[in-house]
Amino acid sequence: MQVVSDDQRKRADALRALHSGPEALVLVNVWDAGSARIVEDLGFPAVATTSAGIAFSKGLPDGQKISPERMMAAVAEIAQVVNVPVTADAEAGYGDGPEHAAETARSVIMAGAVGMNFEDATGRPEQPLADLEIQVERIRAIRECAAEMRVPLVLNARTDVYLLQVGDPAKRYDETVKRLRAYRDAGADCVFVPGILDRKAIGRLVSDLGCPLNILAVPGSASIGELTALGVKRVSLGSGPMRAALGMLRRLGQEVRAEGTYSNMSAAPSHAEMNLLMGKKRSN
Repeated sequence: MQVVSDDQRKRADALRALHSGPEALVLVNVWDAGSARIVEDLGFPAVATTSAGIAFSKGLPDGQKISPERMMAAVAEIAQVVNVPVTADAEAGYGDGPEHAAETARSVIMAGAVGMNFEDATGRPEQPLADLEIQVERIRAIRECAAEMRVPLVLNARTDVYLLQVGDPAKRYDETVKRLRAYRDAGADCVFVPGILDRKAIGRLVSDLGCPLNILAVPGSASIGELTALGVKRVSLGSGPMRAALGMLRRLGQEVRAEGTYSNMSAAPSHAEMNLLMGKKRSN
């Protein structure tokens, strides 16, 4: 049995508590230690990783194309430099069986994170979503692993019914509710529905699920205030921040090539500011 610190357990409790406050927990997802330090310095109470952003930063596409070892190494680098709780995007658990899900949960905890995103997408066009009974078994395995390690891991169980536009559009809401109720009952602390934008549907989900709901914010989404008013308890930005940073790099490169000027660097933090920020030590 690996030894886990009391501090890590306290971070897990702190992350869980952030899902029950009057305001939604807002997660500006990060992809490396530098982006994590910036988000923490802005005053956000927790840091979430983006699996897509980490994969992109390694020159790989999203969708479990990165090895779990490389993914967890990136999570560990992030967890080591911030004082706030870290929740890790562990994709679909890097394997189809409950044992793979449990091993992924163990790796998340050993990397220093105290939360875990776990999705039901398979990456297989012929069956885009995992079998519901198997997914429930995998969630139970994650819970059992966390209990064995004595870390109250905050499990955010995700369904991609809307994101992947699975099945008849008229039946997607009911399928989403069926899956997320099962995930909740199997031990998920929070449930996640990327790809849904309709405010009425989001409000219905909050009412029908009776547990913390995570929404993915994209351009065109309801504002944080609107989502909070609907009862949403967690709002993630996913790979959006990382892609926005790459978009700024693209605009800068285009300006340099076309104009020979550098105005797109005007919003960048100074070298001295970044040195100071990165020189700060984690307090424990």
